[in-house]
Parts: sequence; C-alpha cells; structure tokens
Amino acid sequence: MFEGFALTRRAGDGAELRVRHGGDGPAVLLLHGHPRTHATWHRVAPLLTAAGYTVVCPDLRGYGESSKPPTDDAHRPYSKRAMARDVLAVMRGLGHPRFAVVGHDRGAYVATRLALDHPEAVRSLSVLDGVPIGEALRRCGPGFAARWWHWFFLGQTDKPAERVIDADPDAWYGGSAERMGAEAYEDYRRAIHDPATVHAMCEDYRAGLGVDREHDDADRRAGRRVACPVQMLWATRDDMVDLYGDVLGVWRDWAGDRLEGGPIESGHHMAEEAPDALAAALHGFWRTVPE
Repeated sequence: MFEGFALTRRAGDGAELRVRHGGDGPAVLLLHGHPRTHATWHRVAPLLTAAGYTVVCPDLRGYGESSKPPTDDAHRPYSKRAMARDVLAVMRGLGHPRFAVVGHDRGAYVATRLALDHPEAVRSLSVLDGVPIGEALRRCGPGFAARWWHWFFLGQTDKPAERVIDADPDAWYGGSAERMGAEAYEDYRRAIHDPATVHAMCEDYRAGLGVDREHDDADRRAGRRVACPVQMLWATRDDMVDLYGDVLGVWRDWAGDRLEGGPIESGHHMAEEAPDALAAALHGFWRTVPE
C-alpha cells in the first residue's frame, strides 16, 4: 500500500497529522471523509504520481492516527476552519505553497473551507459527493433527514452517540477488506476501535451543525465564492442527484467563473470502488487549470 510514499507526522495548526506523501510534480492534497483514514486513497494516489503529480494524503485531525485536540462547548477545535488550517500548515511545511485540493465526504467540507479561507494557496478545488454544509442544512427536508439522519445523531450531545458506536464499531461503520483492500481495512479498523477517534469524529459532526454552518452562512451573506476553478464529481450509486437534482446547480452560487463536473459510476466511496475513473477525471480537470 502506497509503495514509494513516505509516511511521516507533520505539525498542523494545533494538531499533529499523520501524512503520506510521494511523487514529483504539481502538488495535490487528498482529504478523506468519515469514517475513513488517508488510506482510502491508496488506489488513487499511485495513479496520480504516475501521471506526474506530488500527492499528499493526511489523516484529518481527530481521524486515524492524527492527534485529537481537546474540544470546547462550541466544538471549534473540530471546525472545518481549524482542519483547513492544519492541512495548509502541512502543505507549506512540505514546500507546497500552492496546490490542488480534493475532498471526499467530510473532507469535501474541509477542502471547500480551505479554498474559501485561503484562496492564495488553492489552485483548484475538486469536491466528491458533497455540497457546502450550510447549503445542505438550508435545503434539509424529509429526504435528507431520512437518509442522513446520522448527521443529527452524531451531532447532538444530550445522548452522546459514542456509547452506542463503541459497543460494536464494526457493526456501526461496516466496511470490508474485499472492498477497501486488506491493509487499508486494517488501518481503518484500528481507527474505529479507538474511542478517542470515535469521539473526535462525533465532534466533527457537532461542529458541522453549529460553527461550520455559521461560517458557511456568513460567506453566503457576504457573497463570498470559491475563487479557483471548481470540479464537482458525484457517485451514481449515492444520493446526490436524489437529494439535489441539478447537483452542479447547487454549486453555482458558491463557485467562481469556472465550474464543471459530472457523475462517476460508483458507490459513495469512489476512491476505493472506481479509482481509475476518478484519477482520470481529476487528471483531466487539472490539465486545464492554469498554474
């Protein structure tokens, strides 16, 4: 897994991240979703380095083997703004002041926040299966609540979800070695069996319902948009189209002058299920983005 890549620990901005990196060429940052670790990219990353890119894959703060800072009543340490500052510090520390960023699932929210807060650093934004958190909550209806109920279960604190999840993490989270790859699956299982990681992942969702939404709503009121080219890719066997219809249309209020994208024939975890198609779509997009 990740042959030829280095595995290191790097200082973020208040957290220490486990980081896998390798390759030579323009830098790309790959951000995983919940409840995965950076290992979810193990089939995509080698395809991108072979195409001439430097690839950096961190565990987000709280996830995998990255550190889990103490939280506060507003869950600010697990805001996407804090996570974005972490990965920006990592990229600068590795000598990449400007780079493309790809985010899947919860990583898509971090990637979007990174592009909004630090436009000087982000060459392009690729979002996989996600719309801005504030947008998702503003459009929340019965369909969203029925399918994405876990947002509200993980995000509430009156009856914390950690006790339920920790009773049987494998049953709660699922996954398999056949689908994910044996090494990636073991890395993932180590993470989900760590109560500190489960708690941190719930904090991610708690931040999402509060401080992250506040940040998105403030940007929307101010008319702030992502300045760089934006690519939106969605899995055909996920629910983006069912929830939003015109998926690119949701992004038009958030993207600048250039927005493109389309479907990938896959289930939700497209980096694991359709790595060749995903790598090809990313590479095709990046080739058209100015340095």
